[in-house]
This record gives sequence, C-alpha cells and structure tokens, in this order.
Amino acid sequence: MNLQGIVAVSGKPGLWKALAQNKNGYVLESLDALKTKLVANLSTAKLAALSEITIFGVDDDIKLTDVFEQMKSAASIPDAKADGKKLREFFFEVAPDHDEEKVYASDMKKVIAWYQLLKDLPLFNELDPTVAPVEAAAPAVEASVAVEEVAEPASAAAPKAKAKKAPAKKA
Repeated sequence: MNLQGIVAVSGKPGLWKALAQNKNGYVLESLDALKTKLVANLSTAKLAALSEITIFGVDDDIKLTDVFEQMKSAASIPDAKADGKKLREFFFEVAPDHDEEKVYASDMKKVIAWYQLLKDLPLFNELDPTVAPVEAAAPAVEASVAVEEVAEPASAAAPKAKAKKAPAKKA
C-alpha cells in the first residue's frame, strides 16, 4: 500500500494529500469528494504522515499500514460510529497486540474512518515504492553470494602487495 504523501492535519477532519511545498508549509488537497485545497502553515499546523503513524502495542508499536492490511482481509468492518465494545472487538481481530489502556475508542474510530476514505483509492492497492518486493530481492541476494564464493578463492591465492611510502623530501 502506497501512503506516501498522505497526511493527517491536526484540527482538520479527514485525510489530505500533499501537492506541493512552499517556504511556509504545504499545499494540501482533501481526499474526499470536495477536493478542497488547504495551505498548512508549519508553524501552526501539525502534520502526521500516515506511513509513519503507529498504534500503541503491548510489546512494540504497531504500524498503521499493518493494521490497514489486516483490515483488508477482515470479514466485516464496523461503522466508525459504532459503540466502543464493537470497535474494541474488531481491533482485537486486526491488531491483537494493541494496548487496551492507551488506544481509545476515538483512536479506533479515526483509524476506521481513514480506512473507509482510503480503501477505494487506487494508491491503497499500489505497492509502496520505498519497500523492495520480497520476490525480486531474494534472487539478487543469492546471485551475489554465488559471485562472492567464486571470487574468494582467486583473491586468497594471489599474494597481497604492501604499498611502500616514499620518503618525504626536505625542501
């Protein structure tokens, strides 16, 4: 999932896409149907990139992208306005290691609302460009290991030459 450039702005509902940057902040466009534009001043607004957001976990924090991936395969997703008990049950399905004391119902509602906004967008099903595909990376590693094994015996047989320093000339 490619969430690069998607941000949440403090004090503003919904999600925003970063279009451009100027000296004072960012030009943002809402992801809803209205496509409203906003200039977020960095001195007054706080921006949080969705690809960097984590949820409190019992042992380690859980990446929001991992929760979204689990939500894709979930049987049914409750409405963001459902009661806290239903939301908590759902969150135990998609993020079983979340910390019950630190993750509030309002946080769960926000995550579900964000998912509802993102799920129909094409970028939600794209691969993240910052993460290399696992299938393509594995053969490259094996090939480099094979090359190193062939090159190693040849370098071990060749004697190593020591570089001699020329004596410094006095002026």
